[in-house]
Amino acid sequence: MSRFREWDLSCKVYVGNLGPSASKHDLERAFSKYGPLRNVWVARSPPGFAFIEFEDPRDAKDAVRALDGMRLCGTRVRVEMSTGRTRRDEGRRHSRSRSPPPKRSRSRSRSHSVKRSRSGSWDRQ
Repeated sequence: MSRFREWDLSCKVYVGNLGPSASKHDLERAFSKYGPLRNVWVARSPPGFAFIEFEDPRDAKDAVRALDGMRLCGTRVRVEMSTGRTRRDEGRRHSRSRSPPPKRSRSRSRSHSVKRSRSGSWDRQ
């Protein structure tokens, strides 16, 4: 079996929000209704997502339309065409596009009646 990152993107479906009890067999049973499958890969560490590869891209799109938001293996799953990006890639993309955080003023407003002595204790004037 080829690694899921090498699968044909036009036939590759991402399944997210899977419960920890989701099995390869459960996914094969649900997705094979839409066409022949080439590969099924279920994440175990961390659990919660899977990839399905169909033989035909039209079957993959049909499965996405039919199963997105449906209850599968005890949870409502997110089903979409895979983009080929990893979460690591997403993090890099977002970090570059994000503007820097606003600068904070170094001065802090304090009551004028309270003054800090050199010893670090607070004295009243």
